[in-house]
Amino acid sequence: MSISRTPSETRPPRMETLARLPVFFALEGKRAVVAGNSAAVAWKAELLAAAGAAIDLYAPLASEELRAVAREFDLIRLNPRSWQAGDFAGAAIAVGGCDDEDEAARFAAAARAAGVPVNVIDKPAFCDFAFGSIVNRSPLVISISTDGAAPVFAQAIRAKLEAMLPHGFALWAKAARRWRAGVQSSGLSFAGRRRFWQIFTAHALRNPGNAPTESDFDSFAGVARAEGVAVDSGSVVLVGAGPGDPELLTLRAVRALQSADVILFDDLVAPEVLDFARREAKKMLVGKTGGGPSCKQADINALMVSLAKGGKRVVRLKGGDPMIFGRAGEEIAACRAAGISVEVVPGISAAQGVASRLGVSLTHRRYARRLQYVTGHAENGGLPADLDWKSLADPAATTAIYMPKKTLAEFAAKAIAHGLDASTPAIAVSKATRPDETIVTGTLGNLPERLVAAGLSGPVMVLVGRVAADYAADATLTAPRSSAPRREMLR
Repeated sequence: MSISRTPSETRPPRMETLARLPVFFALEGKRAVVAGNSAAVAWKAELLAAAGAAIDLYAPLASEELRAVAREFDLIRLNPRSWQAGDFAGAAIAVGGCDDEDEAARFAAAARAAGVPVNVIDKPAFCDFAFGSIVNRSPLVISISTDGAAPVFAQAIRAKLEAMLPHGFALWAKAARRWRAGVQSSGLSFAGRRRFWQIFTAHALRNPGNAPTESDFDSFAGVARAEGVAVDSGSVVLVGAGPGDPELLTLRAVRALQSADVILFDDLVAPEVLDFARREAKKMLVGKTGGGPSCKQADINALMVSLAKGGKRVVRLKGGDPMIFGRAGEEIAACRAAGISVEVVPGISAAQGVASRLGVSLTHRRYARRLQYVTGHAENGGLPADLDWKSLADPAATTAIYMPKKTLAEFAAKAIAHGLDASTPAIAVSKATRPDETIVTGTLGNLPERLVAAGLSGPVMVLVGRVAADYAADATLTAPRSSAPRREMLR
């Protein structure tokens, strides 16, 4: 008998330590002080001018590179002398290229005395802020920093992002800035305005090379307006979180998480998956654990429907695929009975996750003619009484058993009694695809005992069938990622 518990809200994790606080200075029409004569100084002056700052550049003997930058940007005024303490008055920011520690200390001290944030190039001890590696799709701007620890690494990440982000995104970001006031005054409700931006974003991601037009604005607004009451009404999306590794989430699942107002999630969902959700979204644990504290399904259904009726976009987040032993049918029926819009985002099933980590083909043509999924426990926590033992004893089938920790011994005994060879290969995997994944191998006859001895925690799946004989712990193709070590027990 499960111990009852009620749905409970979980607080988002606190922000982990930041080496630097990423901020973006608004410099349009503000004054900047730049001093020095190096190529790095010229580059920083160009950056500040690109951001709209009016720059006083101090260099007694300006290099040709400095003079060239000053000629190209009307905002840069070249002063052919050394900087002075009075130059910092009224400045919003200061950047210095200093040859030695003494000059760097004087420059930083003078800026700080005037209340001006300062950066001394390549001398972090004298810096109030740092410049990152920039990906420019302005007004979409991305900056990458390693706090000076690995500049080459930051540059490599910037190169990857440059390749990933189409230059057309700049046009769409500019359109968003241009259209924001129009959306606010469009007469759309709050939910309608949010729907506008969802349509805008989806279209921009699909068509980054097409410049946005005013007809696009009218089209997006028209769609949001046409959806009318449906936009203002709440909805429910059942989302498959996959077996554990957050990298196995589908793009559609990520989009659902990022648009949710409330997320109802199970114990089986890896905490890292929730990192993809909007930080503002309310996250509520409605976990169900075999033999442990569990929320009643009726309570989950009622909460889900109540939130949606209140206009919330509800994501019901489930481990694996929601349509495979996920009670999805009951939740879909509850939504439909209440007139709530409901959709399903499929996920990588637990069986698929296990098979991929083991490098085992569930339908290997030499060994298997059928693949069957069965649950290892019924509503009362015991082995289901209506399992088809003739099918389960088929030596040409691969059987994936969900949640069998407490009933595997009984399952094995009955399968063997119905003709399945006790020597049939069997593998149990706990927390598949997660960093603490554990694998226990054996046969149908001895795996139950080995599973008890291993004392595995978390979700467990068992594969039974001749395909499991192909698993080789040391095979390169089945080796885990270095970031996700796993334990192998009782081979």
